[in-house]
Amino acid sequence: MTKRTPLYAKHIELGATMMPFGGWDMPLRYSSERAEHMAVRTAMGLFDVSHMGEIMLEGADACALADRLVTNDVQQCRAGQALYACMLNEQGGIVDDLVAYKISPDSVMLCVNASNIDKDYAWVCRVADAEFRGEAVRVANMSDRYAQVALQGPRAPALAERLFGSPIAALGRYYFTTCALPFAGSPAGIVARTGYTGEDGFEIFCAPENAVALWDLLLKEGSADGLVPCGLSARDTLRLEAGMCLYGNDIDDTTSPLEAGLGWTIRFDKPHGFVGMEALQKQKAEGIKRKLVGLELLERGIARHGYAVTAPSGEPIGAVSSGTFAPYLEKPIAMAYVDLPHNQIGSEVRVTVRDRPLAARVVKLPFYKRK
Repeated sequence: MTKRTPLYAKHIELGATMMPFGGWDMPLRYSSERAEHMAVRTAMGLFDVSHMGEIMLEGADACALADRLVTNDVQQCRAGQALYACMLNEQGGIVDDLVAYKISPDSVMLCVNASNIDKDYAWVCRVADAEFRGEAVRVANMSDRYAQVALQGPRAPALAERLFGSPIAALGRYYFTTCALPFAGSPAGIVARTGYTGEDGFEIFCAPENAVALWDLLLKEGSADGLVPCGLSARDTLRLEAGMCLYGNDIDDTTSPLEAGLGWTIRFDKPHGFVGMEALQKQKAEGIKRKLVGLELLERGIARHGYAVTAPSGEPIGAVSSGTFAPYLEKPIAMAYVDLPHNQIGSEVRVTVRDRPLAARVVKLPFYKRK
């Protein structure tokens, strides 16, 4: 049975097309994928992301455990700072990609993908039990205690500042603060300048019982400036234009951050390393054999997950991980794993779409970058 977020009734009321995703019943779209996509690129959109998971690490060793779990450097963060990272298995495969929020030196929240919540929690507990026995760190799956909405787009900062106050305007990218929610009787929520669309914006965490009031207030106050509710379909095309990976499509426990172009999240110089570091060091020394690249199709057609990628000669060299027609860029794009040296920018390849090899070119990621 699929789960429902606290905003499920709102999605039905707004006429959303619903679909199962990661074990949840989620809105696919409210109007059209293109309209919602363009609203985020030109004004702003509101997403229900309450299906995401929250795993709390608390205690004197909270940051030390977080640093062993993820590739990036949590201990070097300041309180109120977040970072994107990968959590790896011993073979260097990606257990999940996540955002770590350093609430304090003794408290870190890991925001994980919805379909991976149980798997990730079990993995975190396994590493904690193996390396941090005792009471110096406590691990808790707090996913049921949080709802989350994402306010994204170029007009999002002005709306957020109006509703949450001036401290929001001062937040840098990947920083967050705790502040009162803008309606009577509400406890504080976490407002983070993060997102998954390639635009400026915020992800707002609150108690589930406050999600409806927050959603309604944001739509009421932002509608005159173009704010619309958005579903998973627009979220997917937005993140793909921005060259962001989707777990289960572009990355999984058989891909490494080096192959996925996520080497910038890796801190090999951390004092105590991280799980999977030795495997990545070996892979780096030997050289990767495949790489995630951006593709621009030069003929009409849409590349989809799993479609074969070949050299112009017909030699198999890889497969598409994600593909779509990009609404803002107005052209078909894809990401694919290809064998080296076919990853070079400008390389000509073919993507097999409905038994037809379509010409494509390797291009620099991301496809879209906001000004």
